[in-house]
Amino acid sequence: MIAYTVLVSFGMRTVSFLERLFSPGIGSYAANLTEVKTRMPNAKVLSEKQAIVASLTEKLQGAAAGVIVDYKGITVAQDTELRNQFRAAGVEYAVVKNTLTRFAANKAGYTEFDELLNGTTSMASTTDDPIAPARVVCEFAKKNKNVVKIKGGMVEGKVLSVEELMSFGELPSKNALVAQVLGTFLAPISSLAVVLNQILEQKGGAPAEEAPAEA
Repeated sequence: MIAYTVLVSFGMRTVSFLERLFSPGIGSYAANLTEVKTRMPNAKVLSEKQAIVASLTEKLQGAAAGVIVDYKGITVAQDTELRNQFRAAGVEYAVVKNTLTRFAANKAGYTEFDELLNGTTSMASTTDDPIAPARVVCEFAKKNKNVVKIKGGMVEGKVLSVEELMSFGELPSKNALVAQVLGTFLAPISSLAVVLNQILEQKGGAPAEEAPAEA
């Protein structure tokens, strides 16, 4: 009676479950105990899931950009190729579970991802070039039709639409953009150097070195 009273404090659901366990009309104690163990959450599995959520949350919070990808229909060879392209671009890529990713996205402040997390889902993220994840997916999709597509994502903490991410995918890489900007700045300097060189040639070449002064 005392044990039963204590169990009541844990709720009627617990009492009902234990009544089922010890009920003589529902199989043996051993069989019912096996059912209890099967239904109870495994501590190791629960710990592993919590670790995955924590890792995904940290990744989303620290990412410069990330895209949610639908990879339905991809072959093993295509998947290997895609992973190699992500790796070369400095992007981390992995298949993720929708439920765990939803928990992580909510913790990281991206509740807009909830509606995206269904079906086959993978995530590409980077802490460096914010254009890279979308660009790799777009370039791969052009060569491999109906294999991968962007569901959504974010850049610098802002959630963007598929259309906005696709437009990012059309841009050159961060290094290419830097090279273009530097080229723009250096172009006038190069032109000036050419003009000065032409002036020197018209005057008979570069001025000779001055003779050392007499002692």
